[in-house]
Amino acid sequence: MPNEPNSPAKREPGAGRLGSFVQTQDNCPVSSYPSHRSHSSHASLRPHRLTPRPYRTMIGPPMEQKSVNILGIETSCDETAAAVVANGREVRSSVVASQTKLHEKYGGVVPEIASRAHIEKIYPVITEALERAGVGKDGIDAIAVANQPGLTIALVVGVTAAKTLSFMWGKPLVAINHLHAHLQSAMLTEESLELPAVALIVSGGHTCLYEARSPLELRLLGTTIDDAAGEAFDKVATILKLPYPGGPVIERIGKQGDPKAIDFPRSMLEKGSLDFSFSGLKTAVLYHCRGQDMNGQDKVDSMTEQQIADIAASFQGAVIDVLVKKTKRAAEKIGARTILMGGGVAANGTLREAMQKMAEKSRPPRRLLVAPKQYCTDNAVMVASLAYYKYQAGLFAPLTLEPSSTG
Repeated sequence: MPNEPNSPAKREPGAGRLGSFVQTQDNCPVSSYPSHRSHSSHASLRPHRLTPRPYRTMIGPPMEQKSVNILGIETSCDETAAAVVANGREVRSSVVASQTKLHEKYGGVVPEIASRAHIEKIYPVITEALERAGVGKDGIDAIAVANQPGLTIALVVGVTAAKTLSFMWGKPLVAINHLHAHLQSAMLTEESLELPAVALIVSGGHTCLYEARSPLELRLLGTTIDDAAGEAFDKVATILKLPYPGGPVIERIGKQGDPKAIDFPRSMLEKGSLDFSFSGLKTAVLYHCRGQDMNGQDKVDSMTEQQIADIAASFQGAVIDVLVKKTKRAAEKIGARTILMGGGVAANGTLREAMQKMAEKSRPPRRLLVAPKQYCTDNAVMVASLAYYKYQAGLFAPLTLEPSSTG
């Protein structure tokens, strides 16, 4: 394969099959997973728990004699992904099958199309992830899957695949919150992390702030009350008749524009609030282009490239101002020493620069950790990485695990 192990491989569905999946109940190794004592007993569906290990304020590299390999699976939206990660840090493989082309003409993700594509791609993607990692079922210690939040019709594909492998291979099943996994991407390569941290997840479907005291100890501080930041980027791109996905396009066009050309609103909500609202900003862009209450003529077709660039830059500037100010407010409130940022919008270079300036100007200065760009969008590396800590704590899921649209 031309891709390096730590670089997600974009692929289309192939004809590969997991021959080793075809096992009978009789020859399935069950001794390696304590909760699989009897496949005919309800006790086999109960999670096996060990005494959780306490987390220190400083998180250092895992001290393990044996490598713990976890297969991660991600199907929460429109990316079918699988990865093998050792000890929560070493990325042995990462495969991502993108559906962008399928949804492009609709200007957003169509759940039914996403689900069908996941069904087609899930096993070829898992097969390739295992092959690239050079491991088989005997080399995998646990199966991890993002089961919430997301599109239920998409999540169910990954959850079903993960439960099937867990049952047939006799491996522990680890349930992962998709949002929490995004934050793990920012911590993936850190050998020493100073906590507590304020953590910002900014993506197409979510915009949230958390207090993080360990990979498993997250407290929600604020969330969006309407549109997420990434969703606002996509909707504004549609208003400006730009292609999907809107985030990268607006960032690129915005570089040629003046972020101060148009004074779009910055919704901070009530005093001290850590929640977000981008619906009003989106509407302001719509009215700017089509008149108040959309009573005027659509002016986008007659706009110059510079005018569109100015709108894109001004809109992006308004979003970034809110994200940075709210994150700063949260950091001051909890006394955060570190700022974490993950999610698809975290790949935006202008946002990264603005957040870095804020962190450096803080007194005392705070350290900013942002997920590598290849792990900002949905991937399975973040799922397998976070699952390592749940594996160490003995936090396993039952085979009755179900997907959830919220979480």
